[in-house]
Amino acid sequence: MSKPITILDKDYIQWVNELSSRYRQSQIKAAVKVNQEMLRFYWSLGRDIVEMRIEERWGEKVIKSLSMDLQREIPDAAGFSRTNLYYMKKFYLLYLPFQNVIPQIVPQSVEQIDVDIFSIPWGHHRYIIDKFFEFPEKALFFVRQTIQNGWSRDILLSFLDTDLYERSAKALTNFKQTLPKETSDLAQEITKDPYNFAFTGITGRYNEKVLKDALLENISQFLIELGTGFAYVGKEYRLQIDEKEKFIDLLFYNLKLSCYVVIEVKIGEFDFSDAGQLGGYVVACNHLLRKEGRDNPTIGLLVCKQKNNLLAQYALESSSQPLGISEYELAKLYPENVEGTIPTIEEIETKLGEKTK
Repeated sequence: MSKPITILDKDYIQWVNELSSRYRQSQIKAAVKVNQEMLRFYWSLGRDIVEMRIEERWGEKVIKSLSMDLQREIPDAAGFSRTNLYYMKKFYLLYLPFQNVIPQIVPQSVEQIDVDIFSIPWGHHRYIIDKFFEFPEKALFFVRQTIQNGWSRDILLSFLDTDLYERSAKALTNFKQTLPKETSDLAQEITKDPYNFAFTGITGRYNEKVLKDALLENISQFLIELGTGFAYVGKEYRLQIDEKEKFIDLLFYNLKLSCYVVIEVKIGEFDFSDAGQLGGYVVACNHLLRKEGRDNPTIGLLVCKQKNNLLAQYALESSSQPLGISEYELAKLYPENVEGTIPTIEEIETKLGEKTK
């Protein structure tokens, strides 16, 4: 048998790589299509169970009989257990209110809602059904968060046990006054109030440096809590302003907004001076970092332990820069034996240095 010829021509190699990429993309699209068709079938079966009133017509044990009959008639298909049939019924009932959706309440079209609920795996739906069967708007919120963030089942489950729905887009901001309409709504959506910093494991006394270091030591969880589109740029990010040096607590870039996001962390109560400092950093980033034609205006987010909402609102009204103010929370129920788990400054800087090489 002759040996294959190794072709080193760059056009050939590029073509092979493109074919490989296209094949993988087609596999993903096929898997998504199969999942959507299966979910549409589950929806229709759930609809039949409800609209045909089969339990009234043939008795309470009809679901068990239906499960056995379907498994006998379609032996090579999974998913027809009695439990799964009950989930199909709930799947239909949960999202039924959106089939006659009122645009003023839920601005997305019925067609978009259909696309959304048929675009995540069935296992994700079962978790959402268990948690929010009586709360369809919350359920749809978590469906869309799963799509936007690409959540695995485990990540979805961890967020279902938090009050993410209540916290999302709730920061006090002046975005409507300082950003274009098409940008301000999206900027508001990426905020939360309060932020959940339970993953830091902090239980005892701490200062701002300890908190910021703990956030970066758990950067993956921090990015998940911030939400989709955030990319980490730097900690204590240095800005050279003439002969002065200024240092931003945490600097991120948001890919959805195409802008830098300055985050200042305060362990105390918010005061007017905090907004002034944050606004100055935002202006400096616009002058020193923002690229005209590529980046949108920088936004600032101050995350503090406590805030007086009226005081915060006055501070936001006084600023011409797009700013948001939120609180943060640490764990309400702390794990045992976490003292000493926060790494030293030297260990964190070493790890961060390794990541940038």
